[in-house]
Amino acid sequence: MQNHLLWFGNNLRVMDNQTLKSAMKSTKLIAVYFFDPRQFAIGTYGFRKTESFRAKFLLESVAQLKRELEELNITLLTFIDRPENRVPELVKNYKIDAIFMQKEWTSEEVHATKCVKANLPPSVRFVEVFDQFLLHPDDIPYASFIDIPEVFTQFRKQCEHLVKVRPIADIPTQMPISNLISENTPLPTLPELFLEEIEPDPRSAFPFAGGEKNAQERIQQYFWQSKKLAYYKRTRNGLIGTDYSSKLSPWLANGSISARNIFWEVKQFETRFGSTEDSYWLIFELLWRDYFKYISLKHGNKIFHSKGIKDRSYSWDRNPDTLRQWIHGETKDAFVNANMLELKNTGWMSNRGRQNVASFWSKHLKQDWRIGAAYFESMLLDYDAHSNWGNWMYNSGVGNDPRNRTFNTKRQVALYDPDKKFQKLWLQPSLF
Repeated sequence: MQNHLLWFGNNLRVMDNQTLKSAMKSTKLIAVYFFDPRQFAIGTYGFRKTESFRAKFLLESVAQLKRELEELNITLLTFIDRPENRVPELVKNYKIDAIFMQKEWTSEEVHATKCVKANLPPSVRFVEVFDQFLLHPDDIPYASFIDIPEVFTQFRKQCEHLVKVRPIADIPTQMPISNLISENTPLPTLPELFLEEIEPDPRSAFPFAGGEKNAQERIQQYFWQSKKLAYYKRTRNGLIGTDYSSKLSPWLANGSISARNIFWEVKQFETRFGSTEDSYWLIFELLWRDYFKYISLKHGNKIFHSKGIKDRSYSWDRNPDTLRQWIHGETKDAFVNANMLELKNTGWMSNRGRQNVASFWSKHLKQDWRIGAAYFESMLLDYDAHSNWGNWMYNSGVGNDPRNRTFNTKRQVALYDPDKKFQKLWLQPSLF
């Protein structure tokens, strides 16, 4: 008899889920997802760690996962609770001998896992699977994570030359119907997570819902129906509308789709329509995503420290009035304001916008970059710890940018919003 518990985290999918595939080699399999109150509490910098936009997207994703697992005769239980409070009870009630989960390494996730292990007998086995990369850690050309280059270009060139992306895992076959259990737990609502209900903003560049099927539908629409992938590099710095970029990052962030899945779809697209710089650039962005994950594996909690991974000291300020103006789009810079209002009202901001507002916050306003990163963590639909904190370090002079650039927002407007359509979309017409 092998009774397994599958503890879902940021891997909310059935397709290409190595953890699920491994856990299904069992006599009995139960799945669980925790809405850990620590992830909805007020954090160090005064923001709720998960605000309504991402929480709503998460609820949609978990609801869809629950339905997909039921089709495989697997019950997904959901709890508003700390995992260490519930897992021992599940282990006892269902005689669990092994717990399967996606491997995490950042401090909060590691702490939660340690707390669970501390409350269980040593006989319970933990199987933690690296499953959020494009390039698997076992395949990269470095003896240890310490050897990861400090410059992305070196990492990219070495890995592109030497590493093959693994094939995606098959969609599992059904468990026996007897695997379903009678216990049923409802999904929480936003108010039950102490969050406000939100209405969609018609101006949003991301009007999509969470969940694996919606991620796959977006792939179909962006790659195969509109064929916008063929223009990706040329349009990715856009600011308005759904199709200037793939918009896959929110699903990638909570694991509703895998980086490998996207990679192999790109390769199919290239087989049919030819390989171009545009199609390659989406793979390039996936490599950036991997790189920030490897940087966090290399440097650990330094990605959350004031001096960053470069150990550079700056005299950061912490002015509450400056923060309020930045959040509410009330600075002296209209382009920054427009981007910040987009984030405030939709939970989304373009890549171009993110770089500008981060540079403005840390380089022009000289405010503590970690406050900006924490606000993004709270608000962004596609928050990913490694990419968010890695990019904030990069734009604030304490990360992986060898040139330590500062963005000139006036020049950025001339290049990317010359007719000020984006600013007019988010700012009062009287300002123009």
